[in-house]
Amino acid sequence: MPSNLRWLRMRPQELALIAITAVWGSTFLVVHIAMQHSGPWFFVGLRFTVAGLISILIFRRALRGITWADLGAGGSIGLMIYGGYGLQTLGLQTIDSSTSAFLTALYVPMVPFAQWILFRKRPPAMAFVGAALAFAGLILIAGPEAFSLSLGLGETATLISTVPIVGEIILISVFAGRFDLGRITIVQLLTAGLLSFATMPFTGEGVPAFSWIWVAAGIGLGAASCIIQLTMNWAQKSVSPTRATIIYSGEPVWAAIIGRIAGERLPAAALVGGMLVVLSILASELRIVRRPNPDTPDRG
Repeated sequence: MPSNLRWLRMRPQELALIAITAVWGSTFLVVHIAMQHSGPWFFVGLRFTVAGLISILIFRRALRGITWADLGAGGSIGLMIYGGYGLQTLGLQTIDSSTSAFLTALYVPMVPFAQWILFRKRPPAMAFVGAALAFAGLILIAGPEAFSLSLGLGETATLISTVPIVGEIILISVFAGRFDLGRITIVQLLTAGLLSFATMPFTGEGVPAFSWIWVAAGIGLGAASCIIQLTMNWAQKSVSPTRATIIYSGEPVWAAIIGRIAGERLPAAALVGGMLVVLSILASELRIVRRPNPDTPDRG
C-alpha cells in the first residue's frame, strides 16, 4: 500500500514546552555561577522551596480541597525532581558541562521504551526516529571530551540522575490530567525543595556563607522552576512522554545559544548537533498516512 507523509501543526501545548525548554536551557550559566558560592543540595533546596512558595501564592485557594491523593501524586513527582536535579547539580561540581550533557542525554532514548513498557503502547515509529536524532545531536553538542569518562563521583551521580528524569516525565503524563493543576504543582515543588534541604546533614553540607549571588540565583531560578513545572503539568496532559522528551532535548541547544551570546565559541560539530536536535522535533511531527490502493478490490 503506498504511503505519504503529512505535517501536523504544533499545538499550543507543544509550543509552550518549546518555550520553557528555552528558559530551562538558559539557566545553565546561572547554576554554574551559583555553584561557586553554594553547595548543590542547599541550592536545589532553595530553588524549589522558593518555587513552591510562589506556586502557593498563585494557587492558594486550591489548597483548601487538597487530598491524600494529591499529596501522593505531587510527592512522587517531587521525589523524581529532587533526584534528577540534585544528582545532576552534584555531578556538575566535579565534571565539565560537555560530559554532563552527554551523560544526561541518555534519558532521551530511554523515555520511548519506558513509555512502551509501562503503558503497553508502542509510540509511533517517527517518535523513535526523533529520539535517535535528538540523542545524536546531543552527543555532538557534548563534544569528544564527553567520551573520556573515568566514572568518578560526578559521572556516576549524573548517570543515576537520568533515571529520575525519566520518572518525572512519565509520572507527569500519568498524573497531570487526573489531579488539580495547582495542588500537584505546589506539592511537587515543595517536596523537591524540602528533600534537598533534608539531604544536607547526610552529605556533610552546611549552609553557605551569605552571598547575593546564590540569593539572587535561587530566587530567579525558583521563579523559573515554578513556570517550568506548571507548564509541564499543563502541557503533558495531552502531550505524550516521548513527544515531550524530544522537545526537552532542545535544552542544550538553547544553552549553547546563550553561551554564544556570552562570548563562547561553538565548534562546528556542536552547530551540527543543534541542527539535528531541531530536526528531531520536526521529524517527530511526521506521521505516515496509508491510503487504500485504488487497484485493490474492495472486500466489503
